[in-house]
Amino acid sequence: MDVLNKLTTLFQQALETREPSINLLDSFVDHWKGITNYYIETTDETRPVKQTDIPWRLKQMLDILVYEEKQQEVEETGACMEYLLQHKILETLCTLGKAQYPPGMSQQVLVFFSKVLTQIQKPLLHLINVYRPVQKLIRLCGLCNSQTEKEEAQFLFTVCSRVKKDPYVLNYILETNKDGQRSSSVSEDSIDEGSSGASSPASSPPPSTSSAPTHSSSQPGIIHILTQLGKSQKSRVALRAMESVLLLTSVPQEETAKLLAEETPLCALLSQRLCELYSTIPTTLHPADLHSYPLKQWRTSSSPDCSAPEESPSFPAQEHVDKFFSWLDYCDELIKKAPKVLAVTLAKAIHQQWLTELVHPQLLQMSEVGILVQTALLSCSVRHIHSPALLQELVHFLLGSNTHYEQRTDAPPQAHLLRYHLIEHCDHISDEISITTLRLFEELLKKPDRNILANLVLRNLEGRSYRLPGSVEERPGAESDVLEESDELEEDPFFTDSEFSGSETLLSLSRDERRSSSRTQIAETVNSFLCLVPQEAKTTQHVQGAGYDTYVHDALKSLKECSAVSLEWGWPDTPKPVDVHSASVHFYEGHFLKVLFDRTARILEQPYELNLQVTSVLSQLAVFPHPHLHEYLLDPYISLSPGARSLFSTLVRVIGELMQRIQHIPNFTQRLVLVRRQLMGLEEETMVDHATLLKGVIVLEEFCKELAAIAFVKLPIGDQEHLAAFSS
Repeated sequence: MDVLNKLTTLFQQALETREPSINLLDSFVDHWKGITNYYIETTDETRPVKQTDIPWRLKQMLDILVYEEKQQEVEETGACMEYLLQHKILETLCTLGKAQYPPGMSQQVLVFFSKVLTQIQKPLLHLINVYRPVQKLIRLCGLCNSQTEKEEAQFLFTVCSRVKKDPYVLNYILETNKDGQRSSSVSEDSIDEGSSGASSPASSPPPSTSSAPTHSSSQPGIIHILTQLGKSQKSRVALRAMESVLLLTSVPQEETAKLLAEETPLCALLSQRLCELYSTIPTTLHPADLHSYPLKQWRTSSSPDCSAPEESPSFPAQEHVDKFFSWLDYCDELIKKAPKVLAVTLAKAIHQQWLTELVHPQLLQMSEVGILVQTALLSCSVRHIHSPALLQELVHFLLGSNTHYEQRTDAPPQAHLLRYHLIEHCDHISDEISITTLRLFEELLKKPDRNILANLVLRNLEGRSYRLPGSVEERPGAESDVLEESDELEEDPFFTDSEFSGSETLLSLSRDERRSSSRTQIAETVNSFLCLVPQEAKTTQHVQGAGYDTYVHDALKSLKECSAVSLEWGWPDTPKPVDVHSASVHFYEGHFLKVLFDRTARILEQPYELNLQVTSVLSQLAVFPHPHLHEYLLDPYISLSPGARSLFSTLVRVIGELMQRIQHIPNFTQRLVLVRRQLMGLEEETMVDHATLLKGVIVLEEFCKELAAIAFVKLPIGDQEHLAAFSS
């Protein structure tokens, strides 16, 4: 009996194996007829679709299609797929979904379409009886008060995933900006007749843009709809929509990128959304909140799990700020991953709509409160931008494209309007505006764009006209003169080094050692900055933890970062020969350095926070490994041309002023140490006479140590053992 049962089972399996297509097709047709019969036989139009057998039958149809594909050869199209295409089943389902009959049918249709496009491996979207209903279903998404946002977002993500896999099919689902209809070398009738809507996907050649089907620009398409869903209050829906756009923009083919850039509203819609979010930020923000504002990543911010219910905003209107910077980060990533033609187009759209039309007038307004907030927002925006194309547009917006040598009389319209006013704001009557604008420039100097340094500083140092005409170029050949200068400094009581700490002693070389050592120049330079502040104005030896080691390590880290960034900028290793034509030109350091030097000259009378910001920007400039910048900012021994000043000469004048003031302040050193301990949190805050001056002296001492450390870490590679000894 067991043997007979086994034979019966084997015989049945053999029959199923011999005629699988017939059984599969019959089953597929039965399920489809079961769905259509529901509409013929039902009398209850209010019954929800989930209470019918429609969801189950759709699932069975999908399973049959997937199973059939696995059984077919690569170039074959199964009978069930042929039936689905010939009988326009997807078109019918799309119509039923639009009618929402039975209630909830649109959700089932969206899920079915998503699964078909996901689980069927062969390309489908170029077939007319697939892309037509897909187009119609796309237009049903993104409607107001939709109850199927989740399914819509997933469906659109599936479509974009297929485009990412087969970029040419973008032509079949994309709306364009062109008027009328796109030309087609292949009519829809001929497509229908030639394949009955069911030609083998593998045998169809990828069509070009010119052979794509027609679209009307008057109807919202996938780009509009994804942008709309990106505004959804449901974080999962918004995240899915944003990921879908990212899939489209990251397709590497230039033809696809050009299509998105030139024939769709993508760039305009993305930049418009950025402007909308920017406009919601109130002007009541405090710049300090934005200065410490962390980088906002769009994926984290849009994630459903990104914020816990117990977390509360750390400052008013943070929700609006978060949304704006999340979208800015999103646009930045799109531009970073997009092909060049699309990246440039989107960056220019953001430049025009956001920077030029919104930010520019806000920065030039008369209200100091408005200027303050807008500058802080812009500074934070600079920190968020990393894509080369958007950074290039930002730099052009802020600084312009002028590369010629600046003149003292340069002013708008000769000078770039916004650049001129921003630099002027660094020396504004409002200290808050000055601090915030200086922070903007500090953020800008951290960006990997050579045009920033060239525009702000290097174009004015190109000819080295800051040097006295006819002065000796190379210091080794002028060693005796240098030593005489050095000796004069050592004899000056303001520059005594008799009480250096251990780190300073390492740099105090005898005259014989200087003559024989390859470190002569760097030792003299470092000593010049360390000895600049008079002994009675130093607090290092009175306060623990105020040594030089931290400055050396920080300077070395900054130098490595700047060197890595500027490696491909083509900077020379040594100073260029002095331009004979520029020798007759009256040197002007440029608008930016002029303001920084003017501020440095007033370091004894400015607020502590402002002094910190001025010196921070100058330190950032000094650490860049350009020989002209290094010479002008860090070489105390250059012979300056008439009327020219350097950073060191500016500091010398400040020290001269300090020495005069010290004479009129009793117990100066003790008061200085007290203020230093208060700033370090070691003493309670109390009123101290001449507090502004004393804080300025402290900043001055730290700045000189910082410049000495920067000069020190620029030692030649062969002198790294000296660096190790210094930092230990």
